[in-house]
This record gives sequence, structure tokens and C-alpha cells, in this order.
Amino acid sequence: MKRTALAGLFISVAMLASPVFAATDLCTVKLQELKNKVTTIPATSENATMDIKRMQADAEAAQKAGDDDKCVTSATQALSRVDKLASEPAK
Repeated sequence: MKRTALAGLFISVAMLASPVFAATDLCTVKLQELKNKVTTIPATSENATMDIKRMQADAEAAQKAGDDDKCVTSATQALSRVDKLASEPAK
């Protein structure tokens, strides 16, 4: 009986802690994906490139500050912008 209760307690603790690790991992994954894509940004306006790099810097600063939500949000916005630039026809 104690063994089952202990296993249940362990599972509960693991489930409660997992969102914290998930956010941190998502932040890291998004930043790495962004770093990979930033190196392959197509030749475009300097303003667009600077915007993306600013969003990347914001995401990195948020990660260092421990604000994983802001990190994920900034990195996701930058990734969307990079994807949009990549899908636009060359001018």
C-alpha cells in the first residue's frame, strides 16, 4: 500500500514540475531554431533583418532573465518573420 502511495506521489510531483521544464526546453528549442534560420535569411531589406535580430536579442535576454514565456514569444515572432521573408518572392 505504501509503495503505491509513494509511486502516486512521485508521479504527481513529476507532473507538476514538468511545465517548468517544458517552457525552458521550448525556449531553448525556439532560440536554436531561430539561430539556424537567421544565418540563412534571404537577401532582403536591412530593416527586416535588424528587426529579426532585435527579436532574437530580446528572446536571449528573456532567457537569461529566466522569463521563459517572453523568450518563447519573442523567438516565435522572429521565426514567423523569418518564414514570411523566406516565402516572399525575390525582388
